[in-house]
Amino acid sequence: MNLLLLAASAVIAYLLGSVNGAILASRVIYHRDVRDYGSHNAGLTNFYRTFGAPGAVLVCLIDIAKAIASVLVGGALLSIVDAQTVGRLFAGFCLILGHMFPIFHQFRGGKGVLCGFVTAFLVDWRVGLLCGVVFLLLVIFTRYVSLGSMAAMLLCPVFLWMFGYTFLEGLLALLSGLLITVKHGENILRLIGGTERRLEWKGRSNRRK
Repeated sequence: MNLLLLAASAVIAYLLGSVNGAILASRVIYHRDVRDYGSHNAGLTNFYRTFGAPGAVLVCLIDIAKAIASVLVGGALLSIVDAQTVGRLFAGFCLILGHMFPIFHQFRGGKGVLCGFVTAFLVDWRVGLLCGVVFLLLVIFTRYVSLGSMAAMLLCPVFLWMFGYTFLEGLLALLSGLLITVKHGENILRLIGGTERRLEWKGRSNRRK
């Protein structure tokens, strides 16, 4: 029973994760593929740097919606065996995997950070809030989105354990954080080399011609 529930949760979360907001928004709004520009990453940051703020709202809405659906379904399925939190965190991991390697988009996706944040909030709003604070502080003071993203996701399991969650629950969050960190490999090298791009605030679209 447990394996069937986990398998069902994994498939649903992965397929929903494969619905990539940045790719869809760039194609629908600008008739382009965000992966052809900037860092060639199908994520929110590259979309924002390439096309500006207006379309980024749609990206957020799509990715938040798919994350909420995935995590809640995963929690509901595993609640049958009294493991709702494990179900939500496991679904979050599979969701991030689908976002990074989407079956609908030649396995070229984003870095899964927003999916990670939504998962954290749905597991425990306090954990999500702390992750958000870490992210915002680092982005505000360094303007490195990658650094803030990795730090927040790697601290997520620490915050879970701090609030009394089990080792397994923290481990699932740690796996998600490590997956996101590995996906940021090129960013890490640029951070070490001092060549990582800093976030620039934009008030209007910077759409490529």
